[in-house]
Amino acid sequence: MCAVCGCGETAVSPAPGSPQERILRVERDILGKNDRLARENRKAFAERGVFALNFVSSPGSGKTTLLVKTIERLRGRRPVAVIEGDQQTSNDAERIRAAGAPAVQINTGKGCHLDAEMVGHAFDSLEPPKGAALFIENVGNLVCPAAFDLGEAKRVVVLSTTEGDDKPLKYPDMFASADLMLVNKADLLPYVDFDVAVCVANARRVNPRLETLTVSARTGEGLDAFVDWIEAGAE
Repeated sequence: MCAVCGCGETAVSPAPGSPQERILRVERDILGKNDRLARENRKAFAERGVFALNFVSSPGSGKTTLLVKTIERLRGRRPVAVIEGDQQTSNDAERIRAAGAPAVQINTGKGCHLDAEMVGHAFDSLEPPKGAALFIENVGNLVCPAAFDLGEAKRVVVLSTTEGDDKPLKYPDMFASADLMLVNKADLLPYVDFDVAVCVANARRVNPRLETLTVSARTGEGLDAFVDWIEAGAE
């Protein structure tokens, strides 16, 4: 594993007292602390009746646009709050606020993922109302965020049709840890070499329980089904 973020794996058994052993011990400590804080987050979400979703993807998958369109469809049905994770800028949080939802921006600097401590502080700052849907838009990365539980009820992985239908096999940890895969940018299917059926089959080789929806933020395809999925989970 990476000693900084806990991503990846190691295939060696370090000798006692070796630097590698010390690195692994640090990693266990980091993930152990994160898991404890994630449990605290999960308890806090439950006490307020908040349905928390961790959105993960590679950069450019269309997560923020998808969230904006989802917020529009949830208006009048369920309150929404958003935690935005990026290495730099507040661009995405500003887009979310313009769509009518409160948002907190977390800038991770050189960090490649959100962790439970960051999310806990952001949740305290947002104070979403009871029964809200809390969308946590993670840093664009299909590797590091897979290792970090944030206390979410569900993990949603967004994969765009411009990325390739083999991504679930190339980044299996992320798809194995997800509850729902959104195949986004369906409007581009006529123009790209992407087979939805192959992608879904690849994803279910990694995670047989994975639910899937094909969506397009541009045309609205599949968004009503996604909102229904959120409402069912929140209930």
